[in-house]
Amino acid sequence: MVYVGIPKGQANQEEEVLKTIQDGDADELTIKRFTESREKPGALWHIYAAKDTEKIREFLKKVAEEQGQENPVDHDPIHDQSWYLDRLLRKRLHQEYGVQGWAIVQFLGDVVFIPAGAPHQARTRDTVHNLYSCIKVAEDFVSPEHVKHCFWLTQEFRYLSHTHTNHEDKLQVKNVIYHAVKDAVGILRANESSLSRP
Repeated sequence: MVYVGIPKGQANQEEEVLKTIQDGDADELTIKRFTESREKPGALWHIYAAKDTEKIREFLKKVAEEQGQENPVDHDPIHDQSWYLDRLLRKRLHQEYGVQGWAIVQFLGDVVFIPAGAPHQARTRDTVHNLYSCIKVAEDFVSPEHVKHCFWLTQEFRYLSHTHTNHEDKLQVKNVIYHAVKDAVGILRANESSLSRP
């Protein structure tokens, strides 16, 4: 979070943000960062374990059906990013499926790492924006520990409609794996003579 702009002259702005943070299930230490340390919060995230993805997907489809919405085969309730799990839906997800996430308030200067395949959402006063006006720098990367999840996500994207915003392979996992192996083989060949010594 590289910038958080707090507008002047808007009454009750801080109270609204505090209520949003509290409704978002933030812990007491995080609330103190805002109320006592006067740090600037930019966004409220809810991050879930990758292992719970299918349960969340099933839950969102169930809720959509209850509201009379369709669940097309070439769309995905998580990748569509058309849902925000508010406090009631998060509570219901926990009660019905045993899934509970982590609430993280991102303050000015904070970095949030989201593991590959971990469903997540950002919350604001409006809907899916920010607590205040802010600028975030995002970078996708592939760590060796999460290649499996990244590859799995790429496979999921293939089943989305061709017009879906997540249809393309943005991480290009196969290229990352190819170049990582190519570089490793190059280093091994360059040091082949020193590796063969007893």
